[in-house]
Amino acid sequence: MNKIEHIGIAVKSLKNSNDLFSKLFGEPHYKIEEVKSEGVNTSFFKVGDNKIELLEATNEDSPIAKFINKKGEGIHHIAFDVTDIEAEIKRLKNEGFKVLNETPKKGADNKLVAFLHPKSSNGVLIELCQEIKR
Repeated sequence: MNKIEHIGIAVKSLKNSNDLFSKLFGEPHYKIEEVKSEGVNTSFFKVGDNKIELLEATNEDSPIAKFINKKGEGIHHIAFDVTDIEAEIKRLKNEGFKVLNETPKKGADNKLVAFLHPKSSNGVLIELCQEIKR
């Protein structure tokens, strides 16, 4: 793992949260993107060298809607930048982590992504991210 890529925060309203975090960071979000396969709209903020991703459910069956119904708004995941996501998935499986996505899938912000089950990482949902080369 190279670095923290971003921190994901589950929110009920992207509009309200964009306003709130714009005031907090003193800068507007730089991107909004829908990830249909996950039933989520995302919004990204750049804070120094770091990114914050806000996640709003687009339907009641999405993982974000289920998370908010169970735990409320708040930190949803920590994402790490990796150079070779397939090799990292294999390495982590060999180390005993439960991988939710054996095959990486397209995520937001031009990334291939895969997740580790929080039960195998002290209750923290971990996302692996690899930049998609264009």
